[in-house]
Parts: sequence; C-alpha cells; structure tokens
Amino acid sequence: MALPLKYNFRNVFVRWRATVATILGVALVVAVFVLVQSLAAGLEKASRNTGDARNVMIVRKGATAESSSQVTREQFKTIKYLPQIARDAKDQPLVSADVVILISLPRHRATNGEANVLVRGITPVGMQLRPQVALVDGRWFAPGKREAVVSSRIGERFANCQIGETFKTGGHEFTVVGLMEGGGSAFDSEIWVDADEARSVFDRENYSSVLVRAASPAGAQELISRIESDKRFPLRAVMEVKYYSEQTRTAVPIKVLGNLLGTAMSIGAIFAAMNTMYASVGARTREIGTLRVLGYRRRTVLAGFVLEGAMLAGIGGLIGCLFALPMHGYSTGMMSFDTWGEVAFQFRITPWLAVKGVVFSLVIGAVGSFLPAIRASRLPVIAALKAV
Repeated sequence: MALPLKYNFRNVFVRWRATVATILGVALVVAVFVLVQSLAAGLEKASRNTGDARNVMIVRKGATAESSSQVTREQFKTIKYLPQIARDAKDQPLVSADVVILISLPRHRATNGEANVLVRGITPVGMQLRPQVALVDGRWFAPGKREAVVSSRIGERFANCQIGETFKTGGHEFTVVGLMEGGGSAFDSEIWVDADEARSVFDRENYSSVLVRAASPAGAQELISRIESDKRFPLRAVMEVKYYSEQTRTAVPIKVLGNLLGTAMSIGAIFAAMNTMYASVGARTREIGTLRVLGYRRRTVLAGFVLEGAMLAGIGGLIGCLFALPMHGYSTGMMSFDTWGEVAFQFRITPWLAVKGVVFSLVIGAVGSFLPAIRASRLPVIAALKAV
C-alpha cells in the first residue's frame, strides 16, 4: 500500500522555518550551477552561430587559430582561381584573404587593466562572405586608410572604441568610423580594418587565413580534397561553420568549474536537507508508528521520506532557476583559450539547462533524505507509538 502524495506534500510545509532554510540553500546551489553552465552555453552558441554553410575556411596545417596561421601570397593567388570557387556578378572570385592580429587595449575603467582584442584585416569581398555581420552605426572603413569598424560589444567594454575616437596599437593610430553587430557570433569580439593596411601597419608579409565561397556543396568538398592533397599547400581546408564550432575549448574548463562548484556546494545542501529530514523524523515518531500500525510497510515509509526530501529540494531547484533567469542574455566577456583574445558573449539559460538544474536539486534532496528515511523506516512500532 502506497502513501498518498498529498500526505508527503503537506508535510513539506508543516515545519516551514526549517523548510524555507533548506529550500533557499538548494536554490542558491542550483542558481550558481545554472549560471556557470550558462557561461559555457553562451560561448558554445557564439561559436555555433559563426560562419556560412557555403564558405570554406583555409588555414595553415597545425594552426589552432587564425592568429597563429599563415597563408602566403603565392598560395593565395593559386587558390583564388580554383574552378570550385563561386564568382560574383562581375565574374570575380568570391575569395578573401584575412590578416588576424591580437592587440592589447585598455578597458573602460583603468582598474580593469588591459586585455587582448582580435583585429581582423578584411577586404570588401570578406564582408560579402559574412552576411550575418551588419553595420549599425557610422560607416565602413575606407580601403587604404587607418580606419576601423568595432563590434558594439567590444566598444562597450574597451576605451577609445566609439565612433570618432582613436585607439593606438604598435605606435599607430586607428580612427573608429563605425559600429557593427555580429548576430551573436564570434565576430562580436572583433575589430575590422582594411586587410592591406593591416599588413602594412603590423608588418605582416603573409595572410592569416583565406575564406572562399564554394560554387556548390559538391564543389566545396572537391575544393577541400584538392587543398588537403596538394603538396604545394601545407594547408587545412574545412567548412567555415565546422571550423568555428570546433573553437569551443574555452567552454570546457568552465563546464568543469561549474561541475566542481556544483558538487562542492551540493554537499552543504545535502547536509541541510538531511538535517531538515532528521528533524522531521524526530517530530513525527508517533505518526510513523501509526502508519506502521495501519499497515504501511517499511519500504513505503522509506520511499515517502525520500519523496518528501526530493520535493523539498525540487521546489528549491525551481526557485534557483528563477534566481538565475534575470542573467539570461546579459553580455560579458573573457579570454578565449583558442584565440587568446577577449571573447564577448551572453549568458544562455536554455530550457535544457533549467531541466538539468531541477534534476540536480532532486538528486540533492533524494540523497540528503535517504539516511533519515532509513531511520524512520526502522523505528520499532511500539517505541514509536509511546514517543511523546
């Protein structure tokens, strides 16, 4: 015979002071767990949002990022006229050679110091190949001039990065003439300048990467196979979407940290749940004896107390998710382990992440109530009925 659920549910709220303390403890644990995991989710989303399914990215073999890659001008000239590359209305190949450099810029507040920011030297064709990037204020830079278009998020986080301002790097000054939005992609963490001007200012003989638009899906695979097999090209070719989706190493340590923090804090929450349930057992000794006399078995009493603990923690888990929810969409930034530059992204509290938080709280409640439940199920019937 099973105990009715309403019996367990009502008991959760009978001793409200201890119940509230336990619920809040679990809620804080779940809120921290969800927030840390949402950082990793935001980073992964920024990488997955980057790229066009028609584009192929070409970098040096062994390079972990564009900033550590080199593609020579001779290689670029050879690649530019391969037959698998799409052409525009003027019959020009849709191919762009980029120069990617890390520079150090001061943050808005002097106490925050400096951080590395990714500067991308790009051609007008390169803009055409990245349709998710849109100019939101000002204008695009003029070729041959030391002008820059800054991501809005970078402009919010770094000094001298608004329209009309100038930032200095390597003894040279760039004037900000526009602000852009990358549509939640990795381009939200970049500053764009003219490619040839970047090579001149930063003394770069070669390019960092080449981005091409394939004429067709089959042409993209042919192009990748040709570049990978050609002895003249110590290069790696991969679909642009896949390339950026692989750039998620920064999210791994954040996930590990979230799991470690969640585990450490859950120990305290388990003891809080255990204390509440032990108090409940002590206060309900005669009630437990009555249940046994009425014919409820030990395993039924055990399951009832475990269920109460899980319900208690589950309520805390739901409240913890609500605590974390206001941070959804909040913009932040941190150093990327892939590019070693500042990466701007948003907290992403997804439905699946909220479900994980609630399940995490249920586990805390079940584990924390297990020992008190065993004690309750093993109480001798006669002694329990005589308890004051």
